[in-house]
Amino acid sequence: MIWSKEETLGREQYEKIQFERLKKTINSVYEKVPFYRQRFKAMGLLPEDIQCLNDISKLPFTVKDDLRENYPFGLFAVPNKDVVRFHASSGTTGKPTVVGYTKNDMEVWSQLIARIVTMAGVTNEDIAQVAFGYGLFTGAFGLHQGLEKIGASVIPISSGNTKKQIMIMKDFGTTTLICTPSYALHMAEIAKEEGIDPKKDLKVKWGLFGGEGSTEGMRRQINQAWGLFATENYGMSELIGPGVSGECKSLKGMHISEDHFIPEIINPETGEVLPPGEVGELVITPITKEALPLIRYRTKDITRLMYEKCDCGRTTVRMSKIEGRTDDMLIIGGVNVFPSQIEEVLLNIEEIGPHYQIKVFKKGFLDKIEIDVELIDANLLDSFALLESLNNKIKSDLRTILGVDAKIHLVEPRSLARYEGKAKRVLDMRDEK
Repeated sequence: MIWSKEETLGREQYEKIQFERLKKTINSVYEKVPFYRQRFKAMGLLPEDIQCLNDISKLPFTVKDDLRENYPFGLFAVPNKDVVRFHASSGTTGKPTVVGYTKNDMEVWSQLIARIVTMAGVTNEDIAQVAFGYGLFTGAFGLHQGLEKIGASVIPISSGNTKKQIMIMKDFGTTTLICTPSYALHMAEIAKEEGIDPKKDLKVKWGLFGGEGSTEGMRRQINQAWGLFATENYGMSELIGPGVSGECKSLKGMHISEDHFIPEIINPETGEVLPPGEVGELVITPITKEALPLIRYRTKDITRLMYEKCDCGRTTVRMSKIEGRTDDMLIIGGVNVFPSQIEEVLLNIEEIGPHYQIKVFKKGFLDKIEIDVELIDANLLDSFALLESLNNKIKSDLRTILGVDAKIHLVEPRSLARYEGKAKRVLDMRDEK
């Protein structure tokens, strides 16, 4: 099922819509946002200099620090009386990034979520349990309103209180689970401790996961634990929240709503726009936002774009699963590697579970890593020979597949931290003396 006809347009139609809406967005930020007007003038650029869609490369980038430096409302294009909703990032590394929505922004957001939940298989006959935290974070409210838009029944339970989550799932007949991938695995563990087999005793058949990166290995673990069909969706508060893109049942990438967003892939070091199919940093320009229009927002996420028509019938461009972020790449012994690549190797080893922690520290000018890996069977701890063999296998696989040397610590089941929100997989000690 396809929610909107705009998901099946021809390439020329998308580009026509994008250019018209890009021009409108450029005029809006130039007239109403001093930050952009000053940046345009510094570049000797006027709105009328953008004559075609490819001219987007002439426009300046926007980065997260621009929002922080203009905290709280400096990048808004409308007065606060026209803003009906505020959201913000956690602000754990400084001031939060604040975003706002007009009434029209809220309607667009709902429609975009309706698209991604529909492509994942959810219908008006489903009962959806939203286990994201409700608050300034955009995830819970974003998915909630889109699920209501398609007529699904929503349980706004928020995150935490996992035993109650399981009870509600069983008693209410939840069919759709909305949360982070790591929390889905934690919930499955708690269910089994309570004597509940998620695959047999619950009715959950759809899983819509986001809020943190995950690998195909993580998807396999979730599918095995729950017996559901897991899809991933993508977004960030600066762009709108969840709803930028999502996977269909073909699982061949996340469809981007091109009538609302213009995606580009750039070389993260030079800013050069790369051709279709090449891997680089994702840059997104939202072209229908009223309260907070942004120009060429650098997401720091590493992916590629695929323009071939999908088996599902949608013609929108797809982005591949996020390979990592430009700011979380590690240099281990001269080798560039992302934590997600390490996760993919770990999750292909049967004796260990999906919970791990990467500790990064400096030795000279290079990053070094140690990895705490949780065993599935505590009995392995009683056999030095088995532990040593498993340890050597993990080290060998990391070295063979990724070219990375790491010190491995095998730890007891359930000894590593569990997370109700975004999992903190990397403990960065590089700045510690």
